[in-house]
Amino acid sequence: MLDGKKMLFSGMQSTGTLQLGNYLGALKNWLTLSDEYECFYGVVDLHSITVRQDPATLRKRARDLLTLYIAAGLDPVKNCIYYQSHVSGHAELAWILNCFTYMGELNRMTQFKDKSAKHADNINAGLFTYPVLMAADILLFQSDVVPVGKDQMQHLEITRDIAQRFNNIYGDVFTIPEAYIGKQGAKIMSLQEPTKKMSKSDENPNASIFLMDDYDTIIRKFKRAVTDSDNQILYKDEKPGIKNLIDIYCAVTGKTPQETEAEFANCGYGDFKLAVGECVADSLKPVQDRFYDLSKNKDYINGIIKENGEKANYYANKTLRKVKKKVGFPEKIR
Repeated sequence: MLDGKKMLFSGMQSTGTLQLGNYLGALKNWLTLSDEYECFYGVVDLHSITVRQDPATLRKRARDLLTLYIAAGLDPVKNCIYYQSHVSGHAELAWILNCFTYMGELNRMTQFKDKSAKHADNINAGLFTYPVLMAADILLFQSDVVPVGKDQMQHLEITRDIAQRFNNIYGDVFTIPEAYIGKQGAKIMSLQEPTKKMSKSDENPNASIFLMDDYDTIIRKFKRAVTDSDNQILYKDEKPGIKNLIDIYCAVTGKTPQETEAEFANCGYGDFKLAVGECVADSLKPVQDRFYDLSKNKDYINGIIKENGEKANYYANKTLRKVKKKVGFPEKIR
């Protein structure tokens, strides 16, 4: 708790380029939270290196992601926007929590199985203990709530288990976090395989809408979106392609699926795809313009990186000092 507000942590990996699912399912939801919560938003670049990265590309993508946070509307004064790698407490706490996490718990993590299948030539220990680093991210700031998608609930559950186990041994050290799930846009699906989540790493370039895609590219991708053959715009599970397009339209416009069905009752799929594409392109244009403006202002972004990094370190160290004392590490001589 800080100044009467509950604590909130979330973050995104600095790999690839943010896509529409990241924006509608997470980033756009974040914009509404700073008045109610004390928010820490990390560019989680420590997580990124479980897969081999080109160093120069990783640095650029990390800076671009931090800039996109601000371009999308996150106020860097109200929210602590920082690089995970600039706060050593993440890695320190992760090691300590590794010693309170069981192999069987990590063996059950579906993300490890999925990523191991995709990167069979690099199944490293970091990939296996990734959920413990995620737990450290959350617990480091005594987070009360964590915005998560439904597919990330397993990671939040193991975080809660680790925190409760530590508290049972050492007393009331960690806040036990709860999930925050946005009402709309929580899971945006692929435009080419609408039963699969939209991903920035999808090999099919038409499957995902990226935040920096230009207007014509966005329209073209929506026109090619996979649907079905009956030409009825109905929000049904058995029509995953159309349901996904309705979800996207609702997340951007704020309308309900029922309102969307009524609005397009007399339209065909072509008209509906175009309408969804246009509303998405129009909504992303201000974000893109702001990103390009911010990218030119190197001193401003550097100032945010420095100030918010210092703030994140201050609060991280408060937790870390408590944890180190509890487990029995000797205090530093000052």
